[in-house]
Amino acid sequence: MEKPAKLRGRWPSILPPLADWLAVAVAVSLPWSTSATGILVVLWLLAALPALDRSAMRRTLASAAGGLPVVLVALAAVGMLWADVSWSERVGGLSPFHRFLFIPLLLARFRRSEHGARALWGFFASVAVLLVFSWALVFFPKIPWRSPSFGVPVKDYILQSDEFLICAFVLLDVAVARGCAGRWRSAAPFFALALAFLANIVFVATARTTLLVAAALILLLGWRRLRFKGLVGAVLLFSFAGGAAALESPYLRMRLSNSVAEFEAWRKNDAVNATALHLQFLEEAVSFVATAPLIGHGTGSIAAQYRKQAQGETGAAGFASVNPHNQVLAVAIQLGLLGAAVLLAMWVAHFMLFRGSGLVNWIGIIIVTDNVVSSLVNSHLFDFTQAWFYVFGLGVTGGLVLRRRDAEKAGLPALSHESSPIAA
Repeated sequence: MEKPAKLRGRWPSILPPLADWLAVAVAVSLPWSTSATGILVVLWLLAALPALDRSAMRRTLASAAGGLPVVLVALAAVGMLWADVSWSERVGGLSPFHRFLFIPLLLARFRRSEHGARALWGFFASVAVLLVFSWALVFFPKIPWRSPSFGVPVKDYILQSDEFLICAFVLLDVAVARGCAGRWRSAAPFFALALAFLANIVFVATARTTLLVAAALILLLGWRRLRFKGLVGAVLLFSFAGGAAALESPYLRMRLSNSVAEFEAWRKNDAVNATALHLQFLEEAVSFVATAPLIGHGTGSIAAQYRKQAQGETGAAGFASVNPHNQVLAVAIQLGLLGAAVLLAMWVAHFMLFRGSGLVNWIGIIIVTDNVVSSLVNSHLFDFTQAWFYVFGLGVTGGLVLRRRDAEKAGLPALSHESSPIAA
């Protein structure tokens, strides 16, 4: 057996590759298991912290993309002081903010690592397996598997359709790039796989949030490739494809018609349904912010505000939520317009991080856009899987982009590992 001193001497060389492979494991686990993701995130932190490069960490914290998440966490920690709730609720309110501290850690780690693309590949492969499993449950319903809902092997349809949409738009960008270069034969497999993801969304399981994100991404894809001509083409394509999908998919028509019916029922105040509750929670959240506009009601105060509002009320107004279903309002209720401004600035900084060309930048744009648009009707940065997807997705892709920029500033040749092979 090796002596303890020798083992300690080997740790500096063992921990960096271990941290990189643990990041891959986190990416693979995200679509499948909440508990596995939680365990792997902790293991990644334990492996990554001793291996962090101090210089890279200082530069990352000095940047808006890496520093603003820390500012938001610090503000939430201070916000515990003026919250008029129990300390257990204050600590519980601070808990979702802790994930933001991983963003500068991941950016700094993958700014120096050569293996960030492995995590992207791991996530894509994991979601591709989920796609096959989903279609298998559709075509072979007697498979002995207890599904949360039709065609959804694990977790929920909201998360599944979101993951499928993200992978579809990565593939569409590759297909469009190859098609524009006249390489139609090599573009066809990517386009076909993208259609398989999109068809599952249209015919099997989708969330209304996914449709909003799809509209935003197709506009960005059109602008990215052909600027104003692409933007106009994207509008026409989305209108045509959306209309065709609604005509061909009874499931999608049902989802859309139910949403319209629920909205009309809410306007007439004669029913309590999902849409009515969401809109009621949003209205109440705006009123909560108005009563404490600058610094909010304090960290952990959301549930208490809704409990007070629901007292003595009936119908949708009588439900006490713990979530306003809007990320900006979820922060503003607790930390006021000051906290909301920091959140918005963080999103802008993260979007600007991916302002260059190339597939990795497009993946980063998809990750940020997906989170921002979905956060209009959800508080996804406070939800477990969606939050970790954003944190790890942004950290890995952002680290890859920063690594490339560092190499360009140093006059080094382009780093081959930065680009995914599918973009070649």
